[in-house]
Amino acid sequence: MKTPRAVPATDQPPAAQDEATTGPPRPRGLRHNTRWLMVFLCFLGMTVNYVDRATISISLPYMTDDLHIGPEWQGVILSMFFVTYALGQLPAGALIDRYGEKRMFAIGGLIWSLVTVSTGFVRGIGSLLFARLALGAGEAPAYPSCAKSVSRWFPVRERALANSVWDNGARAGTAVAAPVVTALIAWQGWRMAFWVTGAVALLWVALWLKTYREPSARGGLSAEERAYVTAGGARLEENPAQETAAPQEPAVRWRDLFRHRTVWGMMIGFFCLNYVIYFFITWFPSYLVDARGFDLLKLGFYGALPGIVAIGGSLLGGWTSDTLLRRGWSVTRARKTCLVCGMLFSSVIAFAVLVPGAMWALALLSVSYASLAFSAASVASLPADVAPTPRHVASLGGIQNFASNLAGVLGSTTTGLLLGFFNHSFVAPLMLSGALCIVGALTYGLVIKRVEPLRLTAA
Repeated sequence: MKTPRAVPATDQPPAAQDEATTGPPRPRGLRHNTRWLMVFLCFLGMTVNYVDRATISISLPYMTDDLHIGPEWQGVILSMFFVTYALGQLPAGALIDRYGEKRMFAIGGLIWSLVTVSTGFVRGIGSLLFARLALGAGEAPAYPSCAKSVSRWFPVRERALANSVWDNGARAGTAVAAPVVTALIAWQGWRMAFWVTGAVALLWVALWLKTYREPSARGGLSAEERAYVTAGGARLEENPAQETAAPQEPAVRWRDLFRHRTVWGMMIGFFCLNYVIYFFITWFPSYLVDARGFDLLKLGFYGALPGIVAIGGSLLGGWTSDTLLRRGWSVTRARKTCLVCGMLFSSVIAFAVLVPGAMWALALLSVSYASLAFSAASVASLPADVAPTPRHVASLGGIQNFASNLAGVLGSTTTGLLLGFFNHSFVAPLMLSGALCIVGALTYGLVIKRVEPLRLTAA
């Protein structure tokens, strides 16, 4: 007798769950693939999000003289963003589950675009620190909004690839920021860089509000696409702003999610992954300039390479996870294989300190970033895979991202302190990053036992 396949988190009966990896055939034609337009809008939002976030990292070496910023303040300035960004994940996830991703992502985008523009007017450390705190709060809804959108629009067997698409906005934004921001700085100075990138964010908000739709709205899911994604395990809610728990389900308090070992494994693993990713977002430009002697031209060209390579790593990670599911692997086995292997390979970042040539170091850093992105596609799928109901997907995404962005606070500051202690040497920061990659692999492999819906606990 054939053993039934293990299936991911859904709220459907067992017969419907079994279709999550087999399901009806994929509908053909643009009219029946609206879900890919929605995830592309999320990708654009994350790209703009990361361009605005990276502008400070690229501009900082050129802001120091104008604003009289000493080296002891640079790590603090970079880390202030992550204080409000990390703390904002928790309420953002709950608000998205209540009011919907369209509304909350737009509100966040409006805030961060205006803050980015205003950063071009700062006159000292105090106003810059305030701008960084405000930027973190504005960008907080982005990640859980995208995770929520994919959980509602996509079946399980396409979920990892869809998540890799929007998550690649992080790599695309980082890659685009390097040449664009450096060109703006060379043209009109660092203030112009903030004004232009902030204005682009405002344009994205307008596009998002005009184009993004709820699955049940007019122009949303066609009948064929709805049948496909529903049978495939999409965590569809007809009205997220008004949705309440079904009568047969016990209410689950937000704080009860922290009782589960799986949630803590998600938090610790993503902390380790993002610690290293945020090195690329914050200190990587300074590493190329200070440790490898890159000038502005080289920084603009070579600084984009790790992000470009990582885009391929992310798509490969999403494709691999979904392919393993279609070939009969359980969700647990497929997700954990991609998570552990990606984190192990990313530890090569530590070897960058051993090679004398700048190009060899850049190659190792590119492999590390691509491996992190390979894992990130499955990380982004975990909230939908393990949420006890659709009303907890964004909340779990916010919890997971809260822990990961504590790494931004600690990582930016720790790297600055280590640079000061070791006379501006990047050896210790890169060795620490490599060690955390190993810790992350062990966490995903051992702390998370099964990738399946958390058991409901009555309030």
